[in-house]
Amino acid sequence: MNNPGPRLQQRFLYLAVFSGGMTTLAVELSASRLLGSTFGTSNIVWANIIGLILIYLTAGYFIGGRWADRSPNYTTFYRIITWAAFFSGLVPLVARPILRVAASAFQDFDAAVTAGSFASVLVLFAVPVTLLGCISPFSIRLALADVKNAGSISGHMYAVSTLGSIIGNFTPVLILIPQIGTTRTFLVFAGLLMAVGLAGLAMQDRGAALKLLWMPAVLAALAVVSLSGPLHDPPSGMTLLHEDETAYNLVQVVEDDEGYRYLLLNEGQGVHSQWHPSEIYYRRTWGFFLAGPYFNAPPYTPDRVERIAVVGLAAGTISRQYDAVYPGIPMDGIEIDPGIVEAGRAYMGMTQPGLHVMVADGRFGLNQLDETYTMIGIDAYRVPYVPWHLTTVEFFEEVRDRLTDDGVLIINVGRTSSDRRLVEAMARTLLDVYPSVHTMDVPDSYNTILVATRQPTNAHNLAANLAALPAGAHPVLREALTVAADSLRPTAISQTRFTDDRAPVESIVDSMVIEFLLTGGIDELDN
Repeated sequence: MNNPGPRLQQRFLYLAVFSGGMTTLAVELSASRLLGSTFGTSNIVWANIIGLILIYLTAGYFIGGRWADRSPNYTTFYRIITWAAFFSGLVPLVARPILRVAASAFQDFDAAVTAGSFASVLVLFAVPVTLLGCISPFSIRLALADVKNAGSISGHMYAVSTLGSIIGNFTPVLILIPQIGTTRTFLVFAGLLMAVGLAGLAMQDRGAALKLLWMPAVLAALAVVSLSGPLHDPPSGMTLLHEDETAYNLVQVVEDDEGYRYLLLNEGQGVHSQWHPSEIYYRRTWGFFLAGPYFNAPPYTPDRVERIAVVGLAAGTISRQYDAVYPGIPMDGIEIDPGIVEAGRAYMGMTQPGLHVMVADGRFGLNQLDETYTMIGIDAYRVPYVPWHLTTVEFFEEVRDRLTDDGVLIINVGRTSSDRRLVEAMARTLLDVYPSVHTMDVPDSYNTILVATRQPTNAHNLAANLAALPAGAHPVLREALTVAADSLRPTAISQTRFTDDRAPVESIVDSMVIEFLLTGGIDELDN
């Protein structure tokens, strides 16, 4: 046994508490990314992560306090820290094969396996987070030499732990995950905590510390095996061209046998952009953004389309189509994830000369632009990921102020085959700002396009402008207007209206997702 001086022992105790607080927050935030790459980052996922981690921490506080009273010595304390570090590093390595099974089940719409995998991964956090929760009450017990100083000691310990939590909050998201990925981020924090735990244990009992040196060796060996290969296997029949963990998403670009490339994010269920070397129009959501201006009163000619903006640019399918139809048209694209922009430029042909890309949140970025636009497109929603601040009356007023007199706002909104609550609430909200709103259902999808016009307009204008297109109009424009005209349906509204003060988007979306799953929606997708 060793006998470190009391001052050194106290300073190292504070370092241990700081490291424990830092690792706790880092594990929580990294957990969201670990799960988000397969299950997404909806409110349901976040609620499960935060709720269960709070339960584990609660158990840790209770167990740690009782443990400290029964064995109030530094050797036990540093053993707890070392084991907490080991299990923290073990989580992503064990979770990785489970998540691969879950990703495959997600692609096959196997709800039972997907839910089971989700629960299994969350259970993996029980041991490390509970042990991390033991650190604070145990450290207070060790530092408390005189009950008269109980308040001061407790305050110091919680302050140091919280300071560590601040570091653990920002460092993974802003620095480590974008640079080295989620699994390595877990391992970095686990390694730092383990170094503190082993050093502290060695100060008390060098032999006990030496007996635990197998831990970093095991983690290193497992990491070598686990980190080989992609985070997500590409969908069946696809080749993975690019994979990157950014601060916001797991970004993948895949290619099929016919040369079509697709941008996939996180769980990979939605195609966010599409590209082919010789084709521009794909009869999917993006083509409807070409049709929006032609809801204006006829004759509306292509030369009246002067400038556009896209919020949720992704990898540039909309901008590529607009540039083909209107060569050299000025375009402003706003995309929050720089990793998506890089993938678009490198793999998806997002190199249009008239395209200016702003990496920013959609609403903030739009408010930085000084131009007015013929068309502003919002392609930043996808159930269950709907940024509520891009759905409100106030936001749509900001958009309106950046439209020309005959400008249009076009929005891609998610739905199911039987649940149009989000679409109807969006239409209701838009009608508070715009005189006319038109509805188109994208064929063979769960997407509805809403077009809001600054001038009062009629849905029949679209067919009239299609018929009046000049002979030299681009064939992609003609085809896009034809598909759009065939996809029109009456605009229905609900009583729900979204504002900056109250926008119950999340509750609507969560309810839609749960109802979709409970009423056989998975079987519908599978067919």
